[in-house]
Amino acid sequence: MQVTNTTETAAKAIITCLKREGIERVFCVPGESYLPVLDALHDETSIQVISARHEGGAAFMAEGYAKSALKPGIVLATRGVGAANLSIGVHTAYQDSTPMVVFLGQVHSKFRGKEGFQEVDLDQYFQSIAKWAVELKDAERTPEIVQRAFRIATSGRPGPVIISLPEDVLKQEARMKYGPVIHRPTPAPSMTEVKKVESLLDSAKRPVIIAGGGVKSAGAEQQLKQFAETYHLPVVTAFRRHDVFPNNHLLYAGHLGLGTAKEILETVRAADVVLAMGTRLSEVTTQDYSLLSPDQTLIHIDIDYNSIGKSFTPVLGIVADMKEALYQLEKITVKQSWTTWAFERNAAFIRASRLEVETEDPINSHIIDYLIKTLPENALITNDAGNFAGWVHSYYPFKYPHTYVGPTSGAMGYGMPGAIGAKLALPDRLVVSFSGDGGFMMTCQELETAVRYDIPIICLVFNNKMYGTIRMHQEMHYPTKVMATDLGDVSFKDLAISLGAVGYCVSSSQEFKVAFAEACQLKRPVLIEILTDKEQISVSSTISQIRDRAMEQ
Repeated sequence: MQVTNTTETAAKAIITCLKREGIERVFCVPGESYLPVLDALHDETSIQVISARHEGGAAFMAEGYAKSALKPGIVLATRGVGAANLSIGVHTAYQDSTPMVVFLGQVHSKFRGKEGFQEVDLDQYFQSIAKWAVELKDAERTPEIVQRAFRIATSGRPGPVIISLPEDVLKQEARMKYGPVIHRPTPAPSMTEVKKVESLLDSAKRPVIIAGGGVKSAGAEQQLKQFAETYHLPVVTAFRRHDVFPNNHLLYAGHLGLGTAKEILETVRAADVVLAMGTRLSEVTTQDYSLLSPDQTLIHIDIDYNSIGKSFTPVLGIVADMKEALYQLEKITVKQSWTTWAFERNAAFIRASRLEVETEDPINSHIIDYLIKTLPENALITNDAGNFAGWVHSYYPFKYPHTYVGPTSGAMGYGMPGAIGAKLALPDRLVVSFSGDGGFMMTCQELETAVRYDIPIICLVFNNKMYGTIRMHQEMHYPTKVMATDLGDVSFKDLAISLGAVGYCVSSSQEFKVAFAEACQLKRPVLIEILTDKEQISVSSTISQIRDRAMEQ
């Protein structure tokens, strides 16, 4: 687009910026405070507007879309109430390093400071969970502010940016001057740093790679695979970044998440050199920051200088884009061979993740076994927060890039809206969301959004009538003292049908197979409610087992 200097309203200038940045979809809940922006969107046919039922759902959709499309998710909402509702999606984008630009209507400039209707200092409100938060006060600066927002959201460690929009400023006309379209910076390591990696790696006996979201953001999955294959290095993936490396590869050594098998943790603990690539080494990935020790040599490569040394002090810290870093690391020469070590750790992973289903096993095991055998290898899975996700994390093999979308923030209510965003980004993929009954009810209204826009996702809802993860922790720390975790009886099948989707309710693996096979043929939004046993609280333990262990202590 060649427009560089034209007269238009601030609202129109926002949409011009979106179009110049190649934005094809925005997510919103409409509000009177930003009606001029909605009006400008009406006149721009190249951008689809997805109107959600709740701002939190809209933000999750945008976050899931951004993860899958590898471009910023755009969300619009109104003033303090809409902003507060979508803040969980902003927090998710912040912790998950997902680029997002959020436009929030604001009260009239002349009413600011008078506690106007729904007034909140939005730039202050979001300051701790956004990369940048700003209020637009001068219409003429709209292109500057919006283009800077895109630059900040996508540069370095990606994340969310907030722009507060006073309703009077949106209507003002000005001579708008547009700068060049943003290009994401991709810094590379210096040759001195590359030679240092070579030296440290050459002396290693048991090296391991921990690969995280920076690999996905850089689109460097193929380069990571090639690097690992060249030097025969075992690869473990950071929390909920399963798909950065093919899980069926001989060099794959497992996923670092919640309830990770001890054999997989031992791979990292036994390593003498750890190459942390595009990961911030989060609390979950590092098992409460306990997984790495000072005796290990840590090489930390990340595009964000703030992430290096935040959790563990590296021997070598390199600020670089992961694709550029891996290109440069192809030049190193090492005399060592780690084939035996790598294959040993792959074997340990296979032993820990082998799923052998018996007739009496819980329905969750039968379902994941069936999906492993029948889903297309490029199918995309999203999940909500909850113990039901343990079966996915422990057993499902992600073999291709962009086949998993999940919140490292652990946000409840994410799974189904995230699936909507992912499906819009990758319409040719089969998209399946996993949710528990607790999390699903937090954003269940967005199933109607999927129906209204004809977005064919398949939602699996595991219903055990309780907040299962919290119940598990209750039994661990306060056995038998159940409080606030039991939930009521909801027919999710009937709920789905009432919202215009197709609904099923199943209580056996055979019923599930029939429902899922039909769902795949329908090309419509489908919900399959799966009745599960309360007692089977997690992949490895029942409530009684957890309670008995706690009582013995």
